[in-house]
Formats: sequence, structure tokens, C-alpha cells
Amino acid sequence: MGSLHGKRLVIFGCGYVGSAVARAAVVAGAHVEVLTRNPEKAVTLRALGLAKVVVAELSANEWHGQIERGADFVVNCVSSGGGPDGYRKSYLEGMASIITWAAKGGTPIGTMLYTSSTAVYPQGGGAVVDETALAEGATPNGKVIRESEILLEKVAASACARWFILRLAGIYGPGRHHLLNQLREGVTELGGSGAHRLNLIHRDDIVSAMLACLMAPEAIGRQIFNVADTAPAAREAVVRWLAERLQRPMPVFDGVPGTRRGGEPMPDRVIASGKIQSILGWRPQYADYQAGFGEILGA
Repeated sequence: MGSLHGKRLVIFGCGYVGSAVARAAVVAGAHVEVLTRNPEKAVTLRALGLAKVVVAELSANEWHGQIERGADFVVNCVSSGGGPDGYRKSYLEGMASIITWAAKGGTPIGTMLYTSSTAVYPQGGGAVVDETALAEGATPNGKVIRESEILLEKVAASACARWFILRLAGIYGPGRHHLLNQLREGVTELGGSGAHRLNLIHRDDIVSAMLACLMAPEAIGRQIFNVADTAPAAREAVVRWLAERLQRPMPVFDGVPGTRRGGEPMPDRVIASGKIQSILGWRPQYADYQAGFGEILGA
């Protein structure tokens, strides 16, 4: 395994996950530079002791002259709260801008890591979904994310020596636990069904998976990994467990089919993360929702 100490890491998109990676990389001794489109976020990031914070729109090319090429590591973990147009700007146009920057000459990116999403998978019906499954996007947003993956898959070695794509399950962790907040507020009815399984991944486990990719042996690369915990559970079971620990009544489900961003029904499936465990030896610290939410409740 390699090390981040003394290495140059550029992070594009420093939201919930990106900020956590930046903090971990600084502790590991990396020279960390970040790009964010949010001036207020930039103030917080500068307080972390980062080497450089650039405020710019990733999808534009104006930032190209502000960040030197040839980084040892590049992480693209942008996010978008909008519809297909917002996703296209953040994910697809953002990825294209990074690749254009990297291809302008000089030393290529050593390793590029892209945090994608299991939204690229259309499967439901209880299917077990691994990285060999069809991934064409089940929603308009998912299709855009898949298009951005393809851009990275086709990148020239002269621009990027190796890459990893991490398809993340549903993210939760400190400060990000909508279901828990609803129960704390005393909600008595939840939309949708409780029957479909929730595939989750704790923020800190995402960070550890990302670091495992960045520090992987040089012979390993150009890989797509699912990142999820090892025990997906029915939404009803998760809600019941949380309600009991909060000493709140168990809400009822209204039965109206739940939908994902883009309007497609919530799928019942199991996201398998055995590949990254087998190849990189990564294991989630929070193997199931009980471990992850248990720590949040304890805090």
C-alpha cells in the first residue's frame, strides 16, 4: 500500500464527502488543494489548513490556470441537487472540464478517483447487483452520471495514468440522517413502502474506501467498485429499530410508491460490494445500519 504523505491531492467538489476526505488527507500529510463553487464553503475549507482553495465553477474552464496539472491524486466528488440539467452541468460537464485540464500536457494525473452512484443501476425485483450488472441509468439523473463515468473510462493514459470509479450506495453519517431526523420530530406517517431494502454506506466508510483506492498498489487500477455496507435491510426494519431506540411510535407507511430523483420507483435490490473487499481488502467499519446509526445516536 502507498502513502499520502508528501503527495499532492486535488479535490473537486468539497461537500459532505469531499470535506471529510480533505480532512483525512491533511492528517495523513498530503498537500491538499480543493475547488469549490461555494464562497462560504471556501472559508470553512481554508480553516482546515489546505494548501490552496479555489472558488470556481467546475464545468467552466477558467479555473484551469489556477490549479497546476500533474497531481499525484485527483478526486472528483461533485454533487448536484438539481434535475438533469443540474446533473449534466455538475457531473458530465464537470468531468469533461477535468479531463480537458489534465490533457493539456505535462505530467499526467497519477490516480483519479470519481465518486459515482448506484443510481446507474436500473435493477430491482430483489436482484443482487454487482459491478457486472447492466448500468445504463434508471433515471434521467442516473443516465447522466453513467455518461460521466464513460468519459473517465475513455481517458487517455497521457492525461491520467489510472482511475477508480466508486458507485456509492445511500450516504448517511454525522449530520446527514434524514430518516432519523423525521423520527426525532415525531412523524407518524412516512411516504412510500417499507418493503424495499435500503442500501446504505456511512460517510466514514466512503472515505476509507477512497483512501484505499488512492493508496492501492500501482498494478491495480481502472476499476469500478460498488461501495455499500454488508447488510442491506428493509426500510420498515430500519424505521422500527430507530423508533424503538428513540422511544417514538412506529410510523405507518402511506403505501404510495416511493420514487427516486427522476421519478422512477424505489427499487428493491441488494448492492454487492464484494469486489472492493476482495481486490483492495477494504471492509466497512459500519457493516450495517445498526452500527452506523448506533454511533450517531450515542453521540
